[in-house]
Amino acid sequence: MGQLIIDFSNWIWDTPMLILLMGGGLILFLYSGFLPFRYFGHALKVVSGKYDDKNAPGQISSRQALSAAIAATVGLGNISGVAIAINMGGPGAIFWMWISAFVGMATKYFTCSLAIMYRGTDTSGQIQGGPMYVIEEGMGKKWKPLAILFSVAGALGLLAIFQANQLTAVFRSVMLQPNGLDQGETTKWIIGISMMIIVAIVILGGIKRIAAVASKLVPFMVVLYFLTVLIIVFKYIDLVPSMFWLILEDAFTGQAVMGGAVGAVMVVGARRAAFSNEAGIGTAPMVHGASKNNEPVREGLIAMLGPFIDTVVVCTLTALVILLTGVWESTENDGVRLTLAAFEMGIPVYGKYLLMLAVLVFALSTMFTYSYYGHKCMNYLFGAEKANLYNYFYLVTIVAGAVVSLEVVVSFIDGMYAIMAIPTMISTIYLAPKVKAATKDYFQRFQ
Repeated sequence: MGQLIIDFSNWIWDTPMLILLMGGGLILFLYSGFLPFRYFGHALKVVSGKYDDKNAPGQISSRQALSAAIAATVGLGNISGVAIAINMGGPGAIFWMWISAFVGMATKYFTCSLAIMYRGTDTSGQIQGGPMYVIEEGMGKKWKPLAILFSVAGALGLLAIFQANQLTAVFRSVMLQPNGLDQGETTKWIIGISMMIIVAIVILGGIKRIAAVASKLVPFMVVLYFLTVLIIVFKYIDLVPSMFWLILEDAFTGQAVMGGAVGAVMVVGARRAAFSNEAGIGTAPMVHGASKNNEPVREGLIAMLGPFIDTVVVCTLTALVILLTGVWESTENDGVRLTLAAFEMGIPVYGKYLLMLAVLVFALSTMFTYSYYGHKCMNYLFGAEKANLYNYFYLVTIVAGAVVSLEVVVSFIDGMYAIMAIPTMISTIYLAPKVKAATKDYFQRFQ
């Protein structure tokens, strides 16, 4: 069964997803007239709160929506995802992650504008947003099977098993094994149950509590991670230009990996970028759809900053640390352990503890937000009354994630992400002219 999951994930993430996410995103990027570049400054003004309206419908502010969305995206995809990308695709995979991010900014802009444009109400009368409501309200009832497909894949793919798996690996490597306290399987179970209890305290309080916790944790963890990484980068500052050159050179030759297969390097980069910034997958529209905003375009502009912060800034910093310290060439480590080796080399003694703190906060904040996404999918499928049952299922799978193998976990989540991307991208391209018209109208009023 495990091998079947791995094979399906590898197949769907090869050509089909590359065409759908990169090709579809490129179409949206060109169709928008390079909007991410032209209105980047305006997006920063919007996120500063300059245009906030407290009385608009919705449950949380736009900035909280961005914090919650970034809490879900700036996470282990940036720490262990980048390590997995360099491990599998060499340094060149980072270049293709950047390209995916710029294309992804356009995708996020369209998907999150649509999330405000076409909101629906659930069975309890609450306003809700997300690809399933965009499909039903924007495209019509006959497209509902697509909305159901998205929600089923979302309920399964947005479990926190990857985060639980990686957090367990770091905690054991840093805190337990060096002190002779690791008891193998028993330890995994104890860590899994402990994580489950912490997550339960936050998520059983609903989106308002999740957004409140995320908007406090996210800025703190991003600053902490940044400072740690910058210390390491400055230590090797004379090597930085050559590392950027290595990334560019390897992106078009693929020499560091797979016998010079550039296509393989592209696939790895696009796959990790999608896992990291989630553009086109449809998760962010669910949280942006709950924000207090009557201006779809404004929400789209705020959401568009997500892939930039996530992939262009945070992933690049992680990649530099891994490349500058040279650990990617000399160790057998995978995922988060590779980043851990780089931090230990860059900041001896303290580096691993700083990374562990970042991983702890990153992983927990992602776990909080994912539960909200899955809850929304369940709400759409079975109604608001039954949606709360999802939280209990979600909490139990955290323990499972702590115990099972990394490869099966990554492949299962990747496979579900791919299935979610299909309805999201179909509806976004179908409804793109509506966003284009709204964009024109918005900038005539606010220029």
